[in-house]
Amino acid sequence: MKKKIITLDELKKEVQKAKRQGQRVVSTSGCFDILHAGHVMYLAEAKARGDILVVLLNSDSSVRALKGHLRPIVPEQERATVIAGLESVDYVCIFSDRTPCSIIEKIQPDIVVKGGDYAGVHIPEMDSTAIYGGRVIYVSMIDGCSTTNIVEKIKKTMEESS
Repeated sequence: MKKKIITLDELKKEVQKAKRQGQRVVSTSGCFDILHAGHVMYLAEAKARGDILVVLLNSDSSVRALKGHLRPIVPEQERATVIAGLESVDYVCIFSDRTPCSIIEKIQPDIVVKGGDYAGVHIPEMDSTAIYGGRVIYVSMIDGCSTTNIVEKIKKTMEESS
């Protein structure tokens, strides 16, 4: 599992090697704070689009910038370990920017996968993939299945039990 969690320099080498071998590289990104069924199905669907799945994982500081000071709930190294433990995931690389665009431009995956909730919306990844001829595709999401919903349910349960 730990061998799947790699630095950007290591990731660049692995992606280049995969491409030389004719493999299709797929990347996706996210916070993956509290792993749930929606995440697992999303990542399996992303992996089905190619041979190698790279997960670009938001660092703790990046998650705070996106989600607020109370997040993430699970620290980045633990989130990386859980994601790396999934069969569908080949590599995990933690990044600190608000978007994964600089990494996408450096590793140039064939496909960048985003959740269907982004379909029809201009996202920065579109510009990054256009630079080298990659493409963005969208995969389905499970309605109501999110870390935010899990956190709210926990809060409600705790309030009701006190």
